[in-house]
Amino acid sequence: MTDQLTISTLTLQHRIPNDWAADPWAEVRPLIDGVDVLKEVHPEGVALSCRHWTGPAESWPLAVTEEPRSIMITEPTCTAGCCGALYVTMRREGDRVIWEAWENTSNITAVPADFRFDTTQYEAELARAAADRSWEEPVDTVARLLEQTLADSGWFERWGCVLTSVSPRREEPGLPEELTAPEGVDVEFHQVRGPGERTDFYGYELFVIRDQSVEEQVRRLADRILADDPRKTAEIQER
Repeated sequence: MTDQLTISTLTLQHRIPNDWAADPWAEVRPLIDGVDVLKEVHPEGVALSCRHWTGPAESWPLAVTEEPRSIMITEPTCTAGCCGALYVTMRREGDRVIWEAWENTSNITAVPADFRFDTTQYEAELARAAADRSWEEPVDTVARLLEQTLADSGWFERWGCVLTSVSPRREEPGLPEELTAPEGVDVEFHQVRGPGERTDFYGYELFVIRDQSVEEQVRRLADRILADDPRKTAEIQER
């Protein structure tokens, strides 16, 4: 029997959230047939960060199997427990991907319709979005490549530390230029101690230079960190 139900098209769009301080990386926003249907029912919601799309395909937020699973598809910039989130159950059924059983914990009456996608188109779009770098601004590229360089170096492990995060730091929108901090990259790490001992947290606040190439900036910033014991050159952070 021919499937008479409407087959939708999924498009994933990288977008820097307006409130990027909550997560400086781009969200990966799902559009269905070109429409941001999630915004219509959960306008305060932000889709999951592109940082969740860096692992194997089965770990991507929108990956599906025949076994249904519920995911939080958008969340507020505070917490889901505070202002509610939007959830959907996803599963694969033959050559179709189905989104159904929506739950909106911020407004129980506002949920999208169920959607069906062609599995081939759906999985191709997930792979395209996971590999997409076209949305990156220079500060994003510097942060991504610097993180890769530091992780590959094993430098923090040498000093008994763990690299926690490397993230872009953007200019504050709407502020006068004299009050706006320059763009840069924030590097955070912590020192591993014994059970029951205090954990020390450290951070670098690095700056990018607009007229210097991305490769040169990554090399410059990495050289600064790798020149000495990072516990001596970074700032201790209060937690």
